[in-house]
Amino acid sequence: MQKKYSSIEICAGAGGQALGLEWAGFEHDALVEIEKLACDTLRINRPHWNVIEKDLRSFSAKSFQNIDLLAGGVPCPPFSIAGQQRGHLDERDLFPEALRLISECNPRAIMLENVRGLLDPKFMAYRKTILSRLAKMGYVGQWKLINSSDFGVSQLRPRAILVAMRKEYMDFFRWPAQSTQAPVTVGALLYKEMSSLGWENVENWKMQANKIAPTIVGGSKKHGGADLGPTRAKKAWAELGVDGKGLADSPPVNGSKAMPRLTLKMAALIQGFPEEWLFAGKKTPAYRQVGNAFPPPVAKAIGISIKKALQEYDKKSAQGEKAQEPSCVISFYKT
Repeated sequence: MQKKYSSIEICAGAGGQALGLEWAGFEHDALVEIEKLACDTLRINRPHWNVIEKDLRSFSAKSFQNIDLLAGGVPCPPFSIAGQQRGHLDERDLFPEALRLISECNPRAIMLENVRGLLDPKFMAYRKTILSRLAKMGYVGQWKLINSSDFGVSQLRPRAILVAMRKEYMDFFRWPAQSTQAPVTVGALLYKEMSSLGWENVENWKMQANKIAPTIVGGSKKHGGADLGPTRAKKAWAELGVDGKGLADSPPVNGSKAMPRLTLKMAALIQGFPEEWLFAGKKTPAYRQVGNAFPPPVAKAIGISIKKALQEYDKKSAQGEKAQEPSCVISFYKT
């Protein structure tokens, strides 16, 4: 029987990372998320998941000792170019809480993701501090910039990823190799949805939307609505034949002459969510969940690499234990 690998998901959001890790073979013992609508999204799609609706600062991981993986996407505003990039001085920085939880539950592996801005030179000292704190707890960590488009997602979406394990496990870890196939274009990905209400111009639109998408952004509670980003992003969307000034309630209909807008479902598809994944709440808060999500295919690829490292170590350990078992020797003597 194949060993099951367990995980805790912190700052779970709408479940992008959790879904990808599920695809990679991890079973979630707990998913912690403070936003009610995001928790509703998780419960709608995975009723069997143990969703804990709580502020991470008041959550304790002591009851999850020696879990296989602690994963999550801690809030990005402290490091986002769209914000003030105050880093550890920002009250929304939850890396200290993640480190506390790691010390409480002693996971075999850690995976934390954030915006690309965290890898900027101005945050080098902070990144080193996090690695130093992990080293004191016995972990070896690596930061890496991952482009989501390298793993089948139809947008560039660069993310800063931290993977850490105890040295005996890290010796077996290898970052996943990027896919040999290019991601599908926006036109090919969204053709089914764009044509679902009989829009007669869909073929021409598909030819125009012949590239991957700009990075989808979700905005925050204080800033940003259901649009597709700042002016430069809207211009890039327009080149693909998409009006980035907002979201549509439904796909374009026959006779529509205006540049189409994405629906919530289309935005989710670009993020790598499956068609059947549902999002709780009205359009703007639901889109915020989509825009802030970690693409599931990327989480799957890294999750598989983490699981392989644990499996290789477990296999080697089992072989070592077997080799050390005393053998029973029976001798027969002639009398």
